[in-house]
Amino acid sequence: MAETIHLRGEGGHIFAMDLPLPEGIAERYERGLLVRVDPDGAPSRPTPTLVADPDGPPATPAPEPVPGGQNRPAVNAPKAEWIACVVARGLLSAEDAENYTKADLIDMVS
Repeated sequence: MAETIHLRGEGGHIFAMDLPLPEGIAERYERGLLVRVDPDGAPSRPTPTLVADPDGPPATPAPEPVPGGQNRPAVNAPKAEWIACVVARGLLSAEDAENYTKADLIDMVS
């Protein structure tokens, strides 16, 4: 039986997905566009192997959350979450980040 995980999509919806993830979904997950969550939407900690290629190298583990909250928020997340992300990555101070639009902050992180 395949393990099932829950992912929050770019629009904020939560989807149940069986492992291993399809290639396109796995790529979006690795880029931070999809975030693993518990079924209720709370952040999830365990990160099992998500990508398996039977003819290639061993499975690639999912990226671990980066200390300091540097994981990319969902596109529809509030501006405050994007400010926190930019500050955690050391791109701007919180005061400077406040002066940018949410779209500008998203571009900085992308």
